[in-house]
Amino acid sequence: MTEIRKAACPLNCWDSCGFKITVDDGKVVKVEGDETHPITRGKICGRGRMLEKRTNSEQRLLYPLKKVNGEFIQISWEQALDEIAAEFREIKQTVGTTAVLHSHDYANNGILKNLDQRFFNCYGGVTQVYGSLCWGAGIEAQKWDFGNAYSHEPDDIINSKNIVIWGRNVARTNMHLYERLLEAKKQGIKLFVIDPLYNATAKQADDFITVRPGMDGILAAGIMKEILRLGLEDRDFIEQSTHGFEDLAGLLDSISLEKISEMTEVSCEMITQLALVYSDRPTATYMGLGMQRYENGGNTIRLIDALAAISGNIGLRGGGANYANLQVGQSFAFDELTLPQRKQNSRQFSMMQQAEEILKAADPSIEMIVVTCGNPLTQVPDSRVVEKAFSSVPTVVVLEQFMTDTALMADYVLPTTTAFEEEDFYYSSMYHHYINYSPKLVSAPGEAKSDLWIWTQLAERLGFGEDFAYTRDEWLRMTLKPLEDSGITLEKLKELHTMELPVEKVPWRNRKFQTPTGKFEFTSHIGQSKGKSGLLSLAVPNESKWKNRLLAKTYPYQLLTIHPLRSNHSQNYHLLGDNLKLKVEIAPNIAEDQGLSNGDYVRVWNDRGEVMGYISILVKAHPNTINIDEGIWKKFGGSVNQLTSSRESDNGLGSTLYDCLVNLERIKTN
Repeated sequence: MTEIRKAACPLNCWDSCGFKITVDDGKVVKVEGDETHPITRGKICGRGRMLEKRTNSEQRLLYPLKKVNGEFIQISWEQALDEIAAEFREIKQTVGTTAVLHSHDYANNGILKNLDQRFFNCYGGVTQVYGSLCWGAGIEAQKWDFGNAYSHEPDDIINSKNIVIWGRNVARTNMHLYERLLEAKKQGIKLFVIDPLYNATAKQADDFITVRPGMDGILAAGIMKEILRLGLEDRDFIEQSTHGFEDLAGLLDSISLEKISEMTEVSCEMITQLALVYSDRPTATYMGLGMQRYENGGNTIRLIDALAAISGNIGLRGGGANYANLQVGQSFAFDELTLPQRKQNSRQFSMMQQAEEILKAADPSIEMIVVTCGNPLTQVPDSRVVEKAFSSVPTVVVLEQFMTDTALMADYVLPTTTAFEEEDFYYSSMYHHYINYSPKLVSAPGEAKSDLWIWTQLAERLGFGEDFAYTRDEWLRMTLKPLEDSGITLEKLKELHTMELPVEKVPWRNRKFQTPTGKFEFTSHIGQSKGKSGLLSLAVPNESKWKNRLLAKTYPYQLLTIHPLRSNHSQNYHLLGDNLKLKVEIAPNIAEDQGLSNGDYVRVWNDRGEVMGYISILVKAHPNTINIDEGIWKKFGGSVNQLTSSRESDNGLGSTLYDCLVNLERIKTN
């Protein structure tokens, strides 16, 4: 029997799409877009369609596995859970619960995936990772400026006169914003793209501005400098609704426009033009996540926020400094779901430096790692150190669907369900503000179990089973409690599948900010309370000629590691065929300087490591720029994170994955 059911995409990306799933004889056979979804309107990307292949793949892990003498053997769930529970019990009784490290990321954005936090809190509190490889520096930056990180609702874009897409290839990562850009252009709204790479979004721009990687904040400073010189600032907003403007003005006076042009490799004339664009209100800015993956990353986002503020584009329809939309996730009852008050002990390691922290941990040392919703052996920077760290820990447990690079390092691998094999609801804190319900559609193959089932079984063995004695409906109702007064209930969500959350559609319209002063803060009190100066600066990337000339001479090329087109991070590479090869994309000047052609086999290296791959020459990329998509597995030539640094961003909450210089040489000609 064939039926078509509504569902939702579980991937942690901007769009959080509505699905229509064709199920035939208990098997998912087709994934399509739900044309009734108010934002995604029936269109989905290849990564979403790939979920059918992911669910039905013959490579799925079907049974619990234990490594014995270096080889995996199949064991029963009872044995796996009993032995893992015994490890938890022994660690708690002998060295303390923080000897367990929970390494968690966001491969699946289901609300009930957060129940791993409940388990570890009820266990007594473990070592957790903080920060984010993805967007952490920018989130922290906007909290310093605004008090929170909010974006305008998607349909507000039609109120703009100008749109600036800054460091964000929405054609690849946010296809429904891309559609709205095309609609906006038809109505005469001007589109500007600022990026080191000439991408599919840039092709649609009225003007494309190529900037030296990592210098976006310096460019924003130049635009502000010109706005002030021309007297185009929103003086009313600055005087009534901001704090610390004098500090910013002094900073801008300390550098010439010509110096900014030299550093950014953007002409003075273009900087002046952008000043006019920002002053022609309303101008909306949509920022990407890449330009804050530098040591100066938080400061970069803060300078772009400041540009939106002095030009009068905050709290204005059609404006905004749009980076993330945390008010979506803040709608749910996370504390009731995760029970943070049950935590008796705690320790935190940086997400970026978890490997180094594992290797030096003492009192207690790390005796056990549990990995959920992530693949740190591929995704965490400085992969060689990550492998060394994970190899040093007595017990590694990985919940997974496939034998990833991380799963290969495990002592126990527990097979988990895919999104179509469990009920949950999904949302995105990056773009739109709708919640999507997704029912269980098919049964899992073999003995694959949901994360919730695994935590429940372990909780029962460890003596706190009553904390997991809820039905799935009860868990879902628990998370929705704060929304009941807004008419959002589980029953209604199941009926409608997609519901609009009660959020500010144009944030900060009342000019009341969530900062200590209640104003937009150019000089941040929150930053100062965390031991930082709170001041904006003209900071540059650590690995650059402006900060480390000798390093830049040895490694003359800037490496970017952007999101892949066909895989959500590392999730789909194994499904794309055995002939997959690591692609090294280079700016035309590199090809010309080194006599390289498409298909040449090259080595890319720095002091941290090396990778080998095949040349693809980019069009209009900024000079001396290289890109290697992140996420590729070891067996296909990765991970590119053998080259990247585990340093933290300036505010400590983000990665420096793009703050990376490399060299390149040909090994053989195509």
